[in-house]
Amino acid sequence: MRELTREEKAAIRSLVVKWCANYDREYGCLPLDCECYMLGKCWTGAYCRYFREAVLPLNPALEAALTAGPAPDLRPCAVCGRAFVPEGKKAYCSAACAGIARKKRQRGYMRKRRQEC
Repeated sequence: MRELTREEKAAIRSLVVKWCANYDREYGCLPLDCECYMLGKCWTGAYCRYFREAVLPLNPALEAALTAGPAPDLRPCAVCGRAFVPEGKKAYCSAACAGIARKKRQRGYMRKRRQEC
């Protein structure tokens, strides 16, 4: 068990506030009817089960840092630089980044083709 870093605490807070279905700004944790346990977390170890199973996988880098299991092979996205778990030969973290890269390649191809003419 170790103390969470400032960045890890901020990442947990942003995940809970944005993605946790049990969290409400006015009431806190709805099933427990109190303040969210994960927002006051200072040490690694026990986590809210819903957070661990449903919310934490949305941030693979944080999940790898917090879980004691084997860290997944993370690769930086070629467009935005965000770390992601690659599936096969996947080079981009999302379809949006893949579209941006494709447009950039296409512009370069067309620029080269116009110069040849």
